[in-house]
Formats: sequence, C-alpha cells, structure tokens
Amino acid sequence: MRPRWRQGPASITLVRHGESVGNVADSRAHETEAEQLDLGQRDADVELSPRGREQAAALAAWLEGAGPAAQPEVLISSPYRRAAHTAERCAAGAGLTVGHDERLRERDLGLFDGLTGRGIRARYPEEAERRSRLGKFYYQPPSGESWCDVVLRIRDLLRDLESLDGARVWLFTHQAVIMSVRYVLEELSEESLLEIDRSTPLPNASLTVYERVDDTFVLRRYGDATAVERRSAPVTREPDPRHRSGDEPVRTEHR
Repeated sequence: MRPRWRQGPASITLVRHGESVGNVADSRAHETEAEQLDLGQRDADVELSPRGREQAAALAAWLEGAGPAAQPEVLISSPYRRAAHTAERCAAGAGLTVGHDERLRERDLGLFDGLTGRGIRARYPEEAERRSRLGKFYYQPPSGESWCDVVLRIRDLLRDLESLDGARVWLFTHQAVIMSVRYVLEELSEESLLEIDRSTPLPNASLTVYERVDDTFVLRRYGDATAVERRSAPVTREPDPRHRSGDEPVRTEHR
C-alpha cells in the first residue's frame, strides 16, 4: 500500500534544472567516446548552459502568465547552482524567495564523478563488474551514493513537507531525485523505476506534478516540457542510453 498522507502540500511540483554545461560536456564526451568529461568544476558549481538559461527564462515567463491556481506558494531548491539558478528565475517573477535544502542535491557519484561508463570500465574494472552484479539501484560507487541513499533522504524530506499543509510546493532539483520521489510516492518496484528512467528521458526544465487527493499523492504530469515549448525555447533531454556507446551517462546531473 502507498504511504498515507493525512496532511501535507496540496500539490508538489518537481522541476528539473535547465540544461547545464555538465549536460553539454557529457554529450560531447559520449560523442567522442572519451573516458572523462572536459569539465573542471566540482558538481555543485556547474552552471546552466546558454540553452539552460533560455529554458529557465521560458519557464519563468510561463509561470508569470499562469493563473492563480498554478502559482507556487513555496519554492525550495537544491543548493547546486544549476538548480538554484533555475529556481531564482522563477522566484523573481512569482515574487517569492527560494529556500534551499541539501536533501534535494544530486546523487553523489564519488570517485566516478566526471567519468563516462567507458571511463569507469577502463579505470575501475572491478567496480564495473560489481555494479553489474548488484544492479544500478543498490550499487554504491566508491565514496558515493547509491540510488537507495538518495531515496532515504527523500523520504525524510517528504515527511518534513507535511508541515506545509495545503500549500502548493515547487521543488527544483535533479533527475535522480525526481525519480526517487516517484519511487516513494508511487511505491514503485526497483524494476519499474529503472524502466521508467531508461525508457522516458526527463527533459531539462520540465515539470513533474503530484496532487494530494485525500491521503494519497496522485501523479498528474511527468516530465512536462510544455512551458519551454510554448516559448519556443529548445527542449533538451538525455539521449536514449540504448543508443550510446557507453552503457549510460555518468555525470551526477543525469541521475
């Protein structure tokens, strides 16, 4: 049975950050079959790309023109720059301030940060074998987090949101976090979660919306990029990993 929510936000809108320079570097690394991304910043400092800034502006403009029922009342963001800057663009138009919560940060890949799947297999073959044996959901990279670790902090965050009873809450975050919220709120199985992640790439600056109905959160929209499309801004998403030379993208913003 799904978790029961006797109180909590009226709705939770999850916003994936706009395209980042890390997203661009990841695509370039896979196109050139490189082992490592050409990116010198730590993950928390990765900025929006020019297209990402355009996407964030499009989302903010859409929000300004939306009706009162669509307006957020609480904005909370990952402290990572690409998410926080996306949130700040939306907050300015809505006349709100942005709170930050470290539990919304991206999954930490530890020693694997900045490596492609090709790079991991070449430099850490024993870890690549261990990951293959344990599976993507339970595998924890050296000094990093498993998907389960992300789920644990998301469970904690969602329970804290119960205090925002009846509010329309927007959370600006990353792909792995959004998938973890789906896992918790919908009580997905490991297999179902990974199939969604594999088959339905999540666009940048997209909206995933839950509405609380009685004591359950119901998914109303997933990965909806309509706001960006209506402003004729470019829509970007992860390429299908089945069509890539590596087994999957390995930058943290893709998790």
